[in-house]
Amino acid sequence: MIYRRDIILGLGLLAAVAGVFLIAIALLVSAGGDGFSTSGQSVALINVQGGIFDPMPVVKRLERYMRNDDIPVIVIRLNTPGGGISATQEIYETILKSRKMGKIVIASMGSVAASGGYYIAAACDTVVATPGTITGSIGVIANFSEFSELFDKIGVTFNTRKSGRFKDTGSTSREMRDDEKALIDSVIMDSYDQFLEAVCEGRTLDEDYVRQYADGRVFTGRQAKEYGFVDILGTYQDAIDLAGELAGLGINPPVVEEKEELFWEMLLEGASKALIRGLDTSGPGITYLWKN
Repeated sequence: MIYRRDIILGLGLLAAVAGVFLIAIALLVSAGGDGFSTSGQSVALINVQGGIFDPMPVVKRLERYMRNDDIPVIVIRLNTPGGGISATQEIYETILKSRKMGKIVIASMGSVAASGGYYIAAACDTVVATPGTITGSIGVIANFSEFSELFDKIGVTFNTRKSGRFKDTGSTSREMRDDEKALIDSVIMDSYDQFLEAVCEGRTLDEDYVRQYADGRVFTGRQAKEYGFVDILGTYQDAIDLAGELAGLGINPPVVEEKEELFWEMLLEGASKALIRGLDTSGPGITYLWKN
């Protein structure tokens, strides 16, 4: 016998399943769309905060904005000490792509825009920094932890089988050999040359001139302007006002910022950041990162 209560519960369950299904479809549709809307010409704002290890949230925003005719100018707000080499380069190349598609891109430096942060800024049309911004740190750094003495004291041994003599380079269980140090140095210097080329191209500066300052040192925004690495000394609002003027919208223009990330971006970004944090603390890395 079927009771009225069972029918109501069944209908309620069916409605709940249908609701979840509809929400899933909506999320998938939104993931394939722009994820934002504008009500006329606006300036777009993209924040690059903290370590640069996952480029995709920034790259996806740039891709969406560059396809939107209502966005003539993009402001990249930088508060970062840098990060991964490949991640930094992906953002750099996407900024160049945006410019080729007719977008004006302005870098607005916050408290810190060093190493990979400056690499990204060099791709922009105009770089704005406060006088006290910490920037520069043009260079590459690699950190390899080594605990062989500790392992000896506590009686830990490692049995490593490898296909070639360099396969376990950077292992925490032993000291690095001279040939391994030379190998790592060659990778560092090639990565450094790529950084140098990007700055010279982006800032239209002579390589010999840039090399004077590309030794890992940091400098203030005011020094950076004196050296030719920054165009304008100003605040975040100054950068927004400049963007508005270049877009023909005047000062204090309407600003579009994707505050609410798409569901799948949030999920994937959170997982990737957790993984990256684990790798960053437990393993070696070669990065465009300012270590203070």
